[in-house]
Amino acid sequence: MLSAILTLALLAGVFGLLLGYAAVRFRVEGDPIVDQIDALLPQTQCGQCSYPGCRPYAEAIAAGEAEINRCPPGGEAGMIALADLLGRDPVPLEDEEAAAKPKSVAYIREPECIGCTLCIQACPVDAILGAAKQMHTVIEDECTGCELCIPPCPVECIDMIAIRDTPETWRWPYPDRKPWLQEAGDA
Repeated sequence: MLSAILTLALLAGVFGLLLGYAAVRFRVEGDPIVDQIDALLPQTQCGQCSYPGCRPYAEAIAAGEAEINRCPPGGEAGMIALADLLGRDPVPLEDEEAAAKPKSVAYIREPECIGCTLCIQACPVDAILGAAKQMHTVIEDECTGCELCIPPCPVECIDMIAIRDTPETWRWPYPDRKPWLQEAGDA
């Protein structure tokens, strides 16, 4: 019994050393600018930018093949952060319809949910919980508002609810208007 334990421990140590050596010897260096761009993207993997995920989009931006304004979940703030990082001028979001939409999260009307799991499969960030033939629900803190769960829902029980500004989400200056410009109804 003791010899078997010692043999397994020795094998584990040898394999650990081998894997450690291989990790150092065969390490592949990534492009640091791609890593920085990827860190600024929202990591929704939603494909709304026409790339299969955030990393391929970051690689395309770094290679000069894509503009910095193609990420609706990242919104204007993400585009401005990318412009600052890359030393480019900010440009309006490519999808003007997405730029005009307020940030939102998915909401499942649970009594209508049939538990088909199609929305769970479509969610790129695993923000939907549920099981087959059971109601589903959305983890609001995880939902990015990409709307990819809406098309596959056969009973159309998913709504997008606008996120209200709270002291934690509100930023200065308010993005929709300049603070020094008051509308007639604001005074």
